[in-house]
Amino acid sequence: MRVHGRGGQGVVTAAEMLSIAAFREGRHAQAFPSFGSERTGAPVVAFCRMDEREIRLREPVLEPDALIIQDPTLLHQVDVFSGLAEGGRVLINTSRSFEQLGLKELTARFRFCAVPATELALRHVGRPVPNAALLGGFAAIAGLISIDAVAAAIREKFSGAVAEGNVAAAAAAHDVVRRELAEAAHA
Repeated sequence: MRVHGRGGQGVVTAAEMLSIAAFREGRHAQAFPSFGSERTGAPVVAFCRMDEREIRLREPVLEPDALIIQDPTLLHQVDVFSGLAEGGRVLINTSRSFEQLGLKELTARFRFCAVPATELALRHVGRPVPNAALLGGFAAIAGLISIDAVAAAIREKFSGAVAEGNVAAAAAAHDVVRRELAEAAHA
């Protein structure tokens, strides 16, 4: 999978926590970033692989099964959908509709979910850093890791009130995505 965002949004940390969550559930996992000397606000991408078998490949994920897009302003600046498999999962940090984002034509090709992760982070953490909230949403959309593993990974990376706020944001995002998926299934 790939995580797209901007410098300062915790893109690299998100991929690391995702790999920790996978590892905690008995999978092999790796995470690594791809960036140069980017400054805060510049586009950043990080990669995460998880598998039941040992992972020997150490190169960028060019054909992801899933995307996490932490900043929707990247949708029309960077080819975030490059290489995404047909039917791939896309989790976007937004409260806007896919039509408002200019993505309506892509909804037939990919499985989209939206979660207002920045809003959830502000509410639970007090800072506009959407990465942990999006991991909770990813657990719901992908079904590859549990929300408990995400919470454990967050607590491994952070401590105290910061950890607990991020765990609460992840749990809230998990609930949002589960509701969205249930509504889509009944539509």
